[in-house]
Amino acid sequence: MPELPEVETVRRGLAPAMVGARVSRVILRRPNLRFPFPERFAERLEGTTVRDLARRAKYLTAHLDSGESLILHLGMSGRFDVRLPDGSNLSPGDFYLEGALGQPKHDHVVMAFANGATVTYNDTRRFGFMDLVATRDLETCRHFAGMGVEPLSDALDAALLARLFARKITPLKAALLDQRLIAGLGNIYVCEALHRSGLHPALPAGALAKPDGSPAPKAKTLVREIKGVLTEAVAAGGSTLRDYARPDGERGAFQHGFRVYDRVGHACPTKGCTGRIGRIVQGGRSTFFCETCQELPLR
Repeated sequence: MPELPEVETVRRGLAPAMVGARVSRVILRRPNLRFPFPERFAERLEGTTVRDLARRAKYLTAHLDSGESLILHLGMSGRFDVRLPDGSNLSPGDFYLEGALGQPKHDHVVMAFANGATVTYNDTRRFGFMDLVATRDLETCRHFAGMGVEPLSDALDAALLARLFARKITPLKAALLDQRLIAGLGNIYVCEALHRSGLHPALPAGALAKPDGSPAPKAKTLVREIKGVLTEAVAAGGSTLRDYARPDGERGAFQHGFRVYDRVGHACPTKGCTGRIGRIVQGGRSTFFCETCQELPLR
């Protein structure tokens, strides 16, 4: 599943083709993706102009001059192929199964724009989806209602983290992945941020708040490292595991900076630490951490 930095890379790749452009034609080559398309989906898109293309957690939202917003989710294998007005081609955020890259039979939605650009949505597994909702109702629609704070926003600070986690016995990693608390964090970047912070993934989340509800010292560290690792990953064009490429077709580079993710048995990169990277399973997902420098007791 693409995480926040990969989705942000997709957004930046799509923006030159879509923002300010009028949708001239929409072709649907099947009646559904993960869910059926909304009623009169193509008709409601055609003739509208994309005012802005934003990201909310792991979703993209194209705000239209019709008063509606197009919600886009890539699922596990969704990707966009873009033909720009100058004739050049991009694949911003290239998620695919090995051997399925570029297969036309998986091109399910084609959006042509009056500026000459074409955006084609390709999805091998069809776990992605598209929806249309009134822009005024965006934050309360079924996709975003109850969604937590954006991790790169100013709203996320140590005080808020302490309030969110106070009295929780949930393991810290699980709390960070709870989209109702912080929206957009995924497995890779949570593992990396916890290692940078020196926090064990199984630590009770409530340990980041003092008894009076104020943030423990490590809360400030964790917020700083969450923002740092996400910012670095966005700048690197995301992480390439098996399925991801940047808008220019090159692989995202952040995986070369992984400290713990998928590095079982490697020496811990923390200066002065003699530990090695281990793995446990939490909530059905692999968690990677240093068995030495990521302390379990906070105090």
